[in-house]
Amino acid sequence: MSSSEVLLRLEGITKSFGGIVALDNVDFEVNAGEVHALIGENGAGKSTLMKIATGVHAADRGRLVWKGRTVKLQTPRDAHRLGIRMVHQELMLVPPLSIGENIFLGCPPSRRVLLSWVRWNDLHERARQLLRGLGHDLDPRRPVSDLSVAEQQLVEIARALASEAELLILDEPTSPLSERETERLFHTIAHLKARGLSVIYITHRMREIYQIADRVTVLRDGRRVLTAPISETSPEELVRAMVGRELKEYFPQRESRAKGAPILRVEGLTAPGRFHDVTFTLHSGEIVGLAGLVGAGRTELVEALFGAREYTSGKIFIEERPVTIRTPADAIRHGLALVTDDRKAKGLIPTASVHVNIILPIQAHVAHLGFLVNARAEREITERFLRELRVKTPSADHPVMWLSGGNQQKVILARWLAMQPRVFLLDEPTRGIDVGAKMEIYELIRRLAARGAAILLVSSELEEIRHLADRVLVMHRGRIVGELQREEATDERILYLATGGEG
Repeated sequence: MSSSEVLLRLEGITKSFGGIVALDNVDFEVNAGEVHALIGENGAGKSTLMKIATGVHAADRGRLVWKGRTVKLQTPRDAHRLGIRMVHQELMLVPPLSIGENIFLGCPPSRRVLLSWVRWNDLHERARQLLRGLGHDLDPRRPVSDLSVAEQQLVEIARALASEAELLILDEPTSPLSERETERLFHTIAHLKARGLSVIYITHRMREIYQIADRVTVLRDGRRVLTAPISETSPEELVRAMVGRELKEYFPQRESRAKGAPILRVEGLTAPGRFHDVTFTLHSGEIVGLAGLVGAGRTELVEALFGAREYTSGKIFIEERPVTIRTPADAIRHGLALVTDDRKAKGLIPTASVHVNIILPIQAHVAHLGFLVNARAEREITERFLRELRVKTPSADHPVMWLSGGNQQKVILARWLAMQPRVFLLDEPTRGIDVGAKMEIYELIRRLAARGAAILLVSSELEEIRHLADRVLVMHRGRIVGELQREEATDERILYLATGGEG
């Protein structure tokens, strides 16, 4: 097919769940050899639209047209037969198996059916060719469990190619990746496009759209509000289309403020194999960015500071007093709060209510002190912070697992605000959330600093680091290798240090 021909067209797609309209007469198309970005706030309908395109859901009304022919997709297998594959945020790999086995799982490159008849040398050689075709040279015999997230993602893409996919849907593919790994993914997508494959690219990161996409479609409240060539749009226009209102600035205005007294001081903190001889100070009212590539030790460091990971040597001081932090309870007692990098696995009890997720650590803390909080006071605490953070939930008793990513993150922040900590350890606080929710969290971070909190901000989005942080600490292989003042912290300088350049 030529690049001007439509590969997949969804026409008048309407879908409701329990009386709630998720998609309302949506049209969407992707051309052959095109990268088409699909964006919108959480709950806008992106996931539902793609589930219809991949046979997970059936539309209530509308039709799907594949290469000019109307098709009905009743199962994902129907979509696979056409050549439509999706790489999800939660990767669908089998860790103990090799790269080659994962690529051809369910469809080995052999006419034989029984696993015992698979020609393993042929399988691994074919896997090697697929990976090289994507510009990578991984050993197909390596177990997937040994791979980084970025490499596992590559295996998922290779698996799609092994099944002769013509349309690849990538759902938030850079969410767990570093800047360098994101660049490699973009090279991979360029390889796919050069071979004539089409890509639907779902993301919340505005800068990526302008790096990778040919066209962009914006969904809002289940409706398509904009489709245009990326060259004919501006970031301001796309944000306005997503949220339905004018936005003054993506990052809140910065107020000049004097650095306060030291709140948290770390000397020589070491956990062999994770981080080594880490020394730094956080001051009251200060936001300090912690930058580095994936695997540099940033998450391990903040988890150790919160007592969720062991360290073997070093000292921690709170307001210049030495303290012992070996458990999260110790950290909470000394006024530290941690927003983890994986809210679903580490930060929330998914099946519990919003109220329980906010109040549980407060109950544990006051019980440790020998006090009780009555149910009415607990409910007032929950309702207060739901209002303050503008959490969108049907009620405080609604299961937290059904909230959008941005609102789940606000629930975690509400929990810690109720504890009134002095130090916030924020590990990827805006990962996987939409533009509107990001801006609200940026404003909250600034407000917390203005109130005197000390904030350590871990982020793989250098733009966040540059715009929010007063100083930037850069980690490489478990060590802090550089400290940059705000005016020095360019993307180039941060990446130079993060990749081992000397400060």
